[in-house]
Amino acid sequence: MTDTAGFGQVETALVGATPPADNHTAFLRAQDAIPGGVNSPVRAYGSVGGDPRFLASARGPYVTDVAGREYVDLVGSWGPALLGHAHPEVVAAVQEAASRGLSFGAPTVGEVELAEEIRRRVPAAEHVRLVSTGTEATMTAVRLARGVTGRPLVVKFAGCYHGHVDSLLAEAGSGVATLSMPGSAGVTEASAAETLVLPYNDLAAVEAAFAAHGDRIAAVITEAAPANMGVVPPLPGFNAGLRRLTSQHGALLILDEVLTGFRVSDAGYWGLAREQGEDWTPDLFTFGKVVGGGMPVAALAGPAAVMDHLAPTGPVYQAGTLSGNPVAVAAGLATLRLADELVYDRVAQVADTVSGALGEALDAEGVPHRVQRVGSLFSVFFGEAAARDGVASFADAQAQDVFRHRPFFHAMLDAGVNLPPSLFEAWFCSAAHDEDAVGRILEALPSAAQAAAAATA
Repeated sequence: MTDTAGFGQVETALVGATPPADNHTAFLRAQDAIPGGVNSPVRAYGSVGGDPRFLASARGPYVTDVAGREYVDLVGSWGPALLGHAHPEVVAAVQEAASRGLSFGAPTVGEVELAEEIRRRVPAAEHVRLVSTGTEATMTAVRLARGVTGRPLVVKFAGCYHGHVDSLLAEAGSGVATLSMPGSAGVTEASAAETLVLPYNDLAAVEAAFAAHGDRIAAVITEAAPANMGVVPPLPGFNAGLRRLTSQHGALLILDEVLTGFRVSDAGYWGLAREQGEDWTPDLFTFGKVVGGGMPVAALAGPAAVMDHLAPTGPVYQAGTLSGNPVAVAAGLATLRLADELVYDRVAQVADTVSGALGEALDAEGVPHRVQRVGSLFSVFFGEAAARDGVASFADAQAQDVFRHRPFFHAMLDAGVNLPPSLFEAWFCSAAHDEDAVGRILEALPSAAQAAAAATA
């Protein structure tokens, strides 16, 4: 006989709980229990000020905070919500999977199906290893590269963020840039010494690094198209040049598609580049965000000859109790299966409209700026230099008029539009952004542009 008494007690406790009535109260309560009141630093509104919005629910293109206010959402859970929030078919897949058990610690057919779907979209991903986070994927990719080559050094680029792996935090973008941190306490000199940090989009610097350290470089890791220092497209030939140099020197090329994978096209940035006539393939891919459909799933993938160095077939160890979690896999698989050509076309249309209107609103107020875009990902850089020359590196991104972002952000928030609370992040559209949601964004932009124009350093 099954004892179900405890379930009723839990349900009663949950129903009786009183949620905070406003965001300020929620933030104070959170700060009493959680470091900084948040479980990921950029959520704390450190660069924009004010109380972070504590979200209670989300559906389609909208999120609702604990005070009951609804916002058009352009964060999209930092990328996964390609279809919009709480898509009914994804929710149904998760509910069905959960009804069969939350976690098994054993192989499931769902894991195989998700790996096969990734391979179908990215044929170069012959073998796929599922993990739980993008950080775990990049950490494993770096370990695998060192295991395959027997070399210690990794090249990364300033402004590219690859998760909070010790050796990859040096001059990272995203939340680290927002907090103006050069790296992180707790990262040892030994770990930092294994990483060569170079300026992005500078092939000459990569050539010089290989000339000096070529026989000790295990891999070059790069965001396929950086979106953690704002959206900074690779210059023509840059990724192909990385492929050429790594091949010449026996190093691996790791393409971090945690943000771009299955968002900028059905085959990620690599697929988009091939559509545009580029002919290069990395040794390893890392995926996250969309691949989990809002649940904690990530992956690394590549040729079987490389991937099979992972245990149990090879000597490079990696493991995870929750890797390939059946409920999370169900969300990712349902999302990818639903993300067809119509979805990508709609997301691109929304990005066209919103990014265009953003530039027009800032132009109307005389705010110098540059909107940069890769696929449906875009962001805005403020300042004369950005407007004149564009932004091609982390140094360029840091040189912008950062002071204009705070009033711009809050004007949009006051108008009911939820933007990323960091100038160094991309805006994320979804297929659920219909005419009404897009209209609300367009209505908010003129007053936000006026706020940016009135800002002073």
